[in-house]
Formats: sequence, structure tokens, C-alpha cells
Amino acid sequence: MGKRVVIALGGNAILRPNQKATFENQMENVGISTDSISDVKKAGHQVIITHGNGPQVGNILRQNEEAKEVVPQLPLHVLSAQSQGFIGYMMEQSLKNALLSKNISGNVVTVLTQTEVDAADKAFENPTKPIGVFYTEEESKQLTIEKGWDMAEDAGRGYRRVVASPQPKKIHGVDSIKALIENDTVVISTGGGGIPVVSDEKGLLSGIEAVIDKDLSGLRLSEQVDADVFMILTDVNNVYLNYGKADQKKLETVTVEEANQYVAEGHFAAGSMGPKMEAAIAFASQGKEAIICSLENAVDALEGLSGTRIVLGSGTK
Repeated sequence: MGKRVVIALGGNAILRPNQKATFENQMENVGISTDSISDVKKAGHQVIITHGNGPQVGNILRQNEEAKEVVPQLPLHVLSAQSQGFIGYMMEQSLKNALLSKNISGNVVTVLTQTEVDAADKAFENPTKPIGVFYTEEESKQLTIEKGWDMAEDAGRGYRRVVASPQPKKIHGVDSIKALIENDTVVISTGGGGIPVVSDEKGLLSGIEAVIDKDLSGLRLSEQVDADVFMILTDVNNVYLNYGKADQKKLETVTVEEANQYVAEGHFAAGSMGPKMEAAIAFASQGKEAIICSLENAVDALEGLSGTRIVLGSGTK
């Protein structure tokens, strides 16, 4: 019996470190990624895909900045929508081609997805997520006056705009996503964490300047679509304790209690494995299965033969 699986793709699935962000490079990377995902569909599972958009939305933001004297600048939530559509197009086309070439049934659809956050989220009081290009100190002061931007020095390289990274409350359009996957369709959704929006007292939506963590949005999506498995794909096939050290230890099956202990001991970096473990633990705490593994081993991981599994029950190995 197939499982309902939400697959969260890491950034390298679209653009690799130090690789030029041409369309051709990104399309080639996406083709490799979707070929592996097609095997998950072939194994009989229902598949929902979510993905990051960091390099892509950053480049669109830079284009926005560079052309501001010619073309009016657009708000960040609109740029998020642009990147979600661009990446969704590449994934949808590549995955359709992969399914066709392997004679696998099913369609593929990209759903441009809004993610609702709380306008009162404390993250808006202390924006910390750097985005866009670097500025001098004088330019940053001017931008604060002219546009009301929050600016911060970034590792000695100059000043950048910083925005809030609030918690995702609700993924919009989930009823449609569930109807699609029940009709033999792979759905690409909530790219880059989703387009950040807030609602007023009447429930009316509007965009807001923010960046939502893609792993936490993937968690919320997994919960709302009633997924059996939340699978986070990374560059490594397992989570490790003491990663990169002589005594590093590979984790295979880990309970929620054990995983929380490892987090408390500081084994997972805040900028890399930390958010992934946080999201995986939260999903597994509901009695479901969370998996962190590499893209090429996704099918084996679903069979319990590869990767790191976080579960509510017993047994570390």
C-alpha cells in the first residue's frame, strides 16, 4: 500500500554551491532531482513536492534593485511568487517528462501557494533574515530613511536588508492539493516556504514582507495534507552526531525523545541540520514518520533501508 509523502527538496536540487545561476544549469539539476522523485511515484506513493528558493529569489531581488531606475520595484512577496512559478515550471516539466519516459501514470501540477503568518508574530519585532545585495553603511542609512527597511551588517561584507522569518500558520489551497493527489497527480506546492500573507479580521488576505523557513512550511503542509511521511532531502544520506569529527556517528532510526536530547546537546547547526531536525521531530511527535536522507536514496528510505528515520516509538540504531 502506497504512502502519502511530502518531499522537501534542498537548495542543491536546483542550484549547487558556486554554480552559475543560468537557466540551463538549474534545469539540468532539476532534471536529475525529478528523475529520482519519479521513482518514488513509480513505487506507488502519492507525492507532494516542496522546495527552497533562496538563490532564485535573491537573484530576482537583485534584478529588481539593479533595474529600479527603469522598472518600478516590486515587493518581496511578489518576488517570492515569481520564484515559486519559475521553479515550479522547471520541476513540473521535468517530472512530466520523467514519468512519460518511464511509462508511469499520473499528471503533475504546480500550485502557486500562499502561506499565512500571524501579523503579531514576534519575528516582525526583530527581523534577522538577510536578503538581497550588499550596501555601504551610508547607503543602508539612506534606505532606512527612504524605505523604512531594517538593515544589518553582514559578516564584514557590507550591509543588507533584513526581514522577519515568522512561523507558518496555515497553507492555503490544501483542499485542492488533496483532491489533486487523490486523482493520481503529483503536486508541487509551497515553494520557498510559500508566499507570505496575513489575514485581517474579515479573513481577507494581503502580502507581507517576510521570508518563511521552507522546512517549517513543509511541516505545516505535511500536517494539513494528512501525509504519512515527511521526507527532507539533503546532501547527505544520514543525520550524524559529531558530524565531521573522528567520532561521528550515523543515525538510522531515532525516537523523538532521543532526537530532542541530541538537539539539546547542540549536535545540529542552526543554519543547516537544525531546522530540518526541528521540523522532523515535530512531525514524528504526532505519531507519523519523518525521514532525512539523500535524494538518490529516497525510495530505499521509504522502505526503511536507508536514511535517518525519526519516529515516536522505540529504538536507536
